[in-house]
Amino acid sequence: MLNARSKSLIHLHILVFIWGFTSILGALIQKNSFEIVWFRVVIASGFIATYFLFYKRKLFKVPPKAMPYFILGGLLISIHWILFFHAIKISSVSVTLSVLSSASLMTSLLEPLFYKRRIRPYEVFFGAFVVLGLSMIFKAEKDASLGIYIALLSTLLSVLFTLLNGKLIEHYEATTISFYQLLMGSLALSIWMIFTMDIPEDFFVFENYDALWMFLLASICTAYAFIASVEIMKELSPYTIMISLNMEPVYAILFSIYIFGEKEIMSFNFYIGVMIILVSVIGNGIYKARKSKKTSSNS
Repeated sequence: MLNARSKSLIHLHILVFIWGFTSILGALIQKNSFEIVWFRVVIASGFIATYFLFYKRKLFKVPPKAMPYFILGGLLISIHWILFFHAIKISSVSVTLSVLSSASLMTSLLEPLFYKRRIRPYEVFFGAFVVLGLSMIFKAEKDASLGIYIALLSTLLSVLFTLLNGKLIEHYEATTISFYQLLMGSLALSIWMIFTMDIPEDFFVFENYDALWMFLLASICTAYAFIASVEIMKELSPYTIMISLNMEPVYAILFSIYIFGEKEIMSFNFYIGVMIILVSVIGNGIYKARKSKKTSSNS
């Protein structure tokens, strides 16, 4: 019978598959990145609020001291998503998702600061492979350099968000964390839109299948995946989550080639870079599994 950690790992890879499709939805929706994220956080927070009202009203209750962390989390994830979708719009799904693989290296360097532990040499070692893979992607896709830089910044915000939630899950329910972060993201983006932007007349108009894509993005890819990703942090470390997320580009690239065709077909060196990144994921997983097995057998 599977233990809690094994179930969380399986759940994580289901989530990674879902996140791989998120980028495709972002590319399909005929709105800019800010509009996509605004609808995403507003609808998703609405879904969770409805669930609370009918089933778990007690989850609305949180101490005031938690609010600054929820606001910070909401800002981090909202800006991450805006940059992420913008990178897709100006480059491609394949390029943007491959850059997200740098999250493992960033996490290996930042996690020790958050959790006050030593840097693990093997994490940096496998993270170095990610840098090598990324360098090949940079060289292969020079025309997409702006999209790559934006994707890197988006990745950094994603790592900081994951590290923050790794701390919050020790004190609060995953559903509560998710709801308030999405709600704070909704409020922040709404305030920004009202005071700094001219709201276009077609803001609430959806073309073709956009309404369906937005519903899937907000419900399955956000409300469900958001809560589940925070919940599995009870069993998995931020580094394990981030290294597993390196599989997201593989799923997304396959989806994008099938859906968008030639637009998403890259050079040979690009795929070599992606393969190097994939090797780092597999290598890290094998090493950690053997290390864990050896530790448990010695105890």
